[in-house]
Amino acid sequence: MTELYAVFGNPIVQSKSPYIHGEFAKQTLQDISYQAIQPPVDQFESTLRTFIKQGAKGANVTAPFKQQAYALCDELSELAQLAGAVNTLTFTDDGKIHGDNTDGVGLVNDLEAQFGLLKDKHVLLIGAGGAARGCILPILQHQVAQLVICNRTHEKAQQLQNVFSDYGNIFAKPIEDLLSPFDLVINSTSAGLTGQLISLPSVIVDKTTDCYDMTYSQHTTVFNQWAKDQKAHKTADGLGMLVGQAAKSFSLWRGVTPNTSPVMEKLRSSLAQKVPS
Repeated sequence: MTELYAVFGNPIVQSKSPYIHGEFAKQTLQDISYQAIQPPVDQFESTLRTFIKQGAKGANVTAPFKQQAYALCDELSELAQLAGAVNTLTFTDDGKIHGDNTDGVGLVNDLEAQFGLLKDKHVLLIGAGGAARGCILPILQHQVAQLVICNRTHEKAQQLQNVFSDYGNIFAKPIEDLLSPFDLVINSTSAGLTGQLISLPSVIVDKTTDCYDMTYSQHTTVFNQWAKDQKAHKTADGLGMLVGQAAKSFSLWRGVTPNTSPVMEKLRSSLAQKVPS
């Protein structure tokens, strides 16, 4: 019997999730239906509960509903609790909603696939919004030497240091106090999507530094182009994170972990050809 899943967002037409989960289902021989649902911004809860009544087993959640999803959950994973947001919902047989956040797992899996182990690396995370917050615990759990957070508004970075200080070596620093290169620099801001970029000191990158942009694009992202201009060792965008977080959601629901590589290759190819997925 086909089991129901969906992604909720507004807007949602741009979502690659139905394509990704459809590919995962074909690859792992899972009988699922996965659709995109766009509730009015003030009707997320009612639309979700209607979907659950239809017998749905789970859902992904994207902007602007991640905090609302968090508030609706009866149970939350530790990652979701610390992220303060949920992107993966599982509907249990006893009527409860379990919430998880797979963004950070998707990120660190792709970071290690692109750049090698995170262990003992000095990492800089740019930005202190929801994207950053959802990834801090998984980064710290991979035993980095230190994680430094910088943000235009330093107080926001300081708040994240306070939240996660018990989990590893995490420090908030003003941008002007960044005085030496890092092993890895991660951009979690979406400013590059509008062609903007936070002003960064070039000293944070040298020829040994790897750079990662959580956004992705048909072309080199603004941040990655800046990193290349500083002669960074290697750059990567967030397409692997997108596919990786979906793979983690899929494995939570179906108990099987799909191979992300062929799906990434197809998505990258479709971006290059400007063909919608």
